[in-house]
Amino acid sequence: MKRFAYRMAALLCLAAMFFPALCSADVRQIGPDLYAYISDVDSSSNSTFLVTTEGILVVDTGANDKEAGKLLAAIRKISQAPIRYVINTHYHPDHTGGDVAVASGAVVFSTDFTLAKLASINSRAVAHERWITFPKAVSIYLGGHEIRLYHPGPAHTLGDVVVYFPDQRALATGDLFLNNSCPAMDEGDLENWIAALNHMLALPVDRVVPGHFELASRRDLEKFRNYLRDLASQVKAMHAKRMQLPEIQKSLQLDRYRSFRQYPNYEATFRDNAAAYYRQLEQRWKRTRDW
Repeated sequence: MKRFAYRMAALLCLAAMFFPALCSADVRQIGPDLYAYISDVDSSSNSTFLVTTEGILVVDTGANDKEAGKLLAAIRKISQAPIRYVINTHYHPDHTGGDVAVASGAVVFSTDFTLAKLASINSRAVAHERWITFPKAVSIYLGGHEIRLYHPGPAHTLGDVVVYFPDQRALATGDLFLNNSCPAMDEGDLENWIAALNHMLALPVDRVVPGHFELASRRDLEKFRNYLRDLASQVKAMHAKRMQLPEIQKSLQLDRYRSFRQYPNYEATFRDNAAAYYRQLEQRWKRTRDW
């Protein structure tokens, strides 16, 4: 896992050079008091912020101090209220690298796993913040709005958080959802990831802020869920026949998702996603053989 985190950090630096942004930074109001910040750097996360007279809540802070500064400048165009809460959707540095700049004086919410991973990566940064962790779900109330946080279990990582804004019918998903793109798969669980997406789609939701790329609709979220579900179904069926991974990768039928971005350097391609799920299935198969 340390190797994964270090590789991600290195790839973020490379991506900033070789993968230019699709469009300029975009701040869009997506509901009462709620804004989506769509980063102009693909290697830095999107953010979501709620502006109230009681303070501001921010979901994800970007890849570094520079990106956090751009986010803060966008927030300050709307409000000078203090930032009271920051939510880390997971530990990856493209989502948490701006924490020190954004979260100074704020309370940071995450899962225990995310806090432990961040402490192992940058203990000095974590020490400057006040943290609240939760095992499954918690609600925050700010400026007359409820914000619901829940941890769906192992999915993209072992410590993902989904943030739901019921008053605005909006979701901030972190990297549990990338709009029109293959995800990178950390040490999570693909089948539970699909279950988490099913839960999101069961909510009254109109706007979805993905971990990266353009602001999304419910239909976009559903297409991403369908991709993971179709990939899992095909890989599982071929694995049950004891087909080997290279043969499985060649046999994938995913033409309906050919518009999806694929980034080999991030291990975020059809083949990479198939390989990640294949390894999960192999681990389960070996455990049954050991009994």
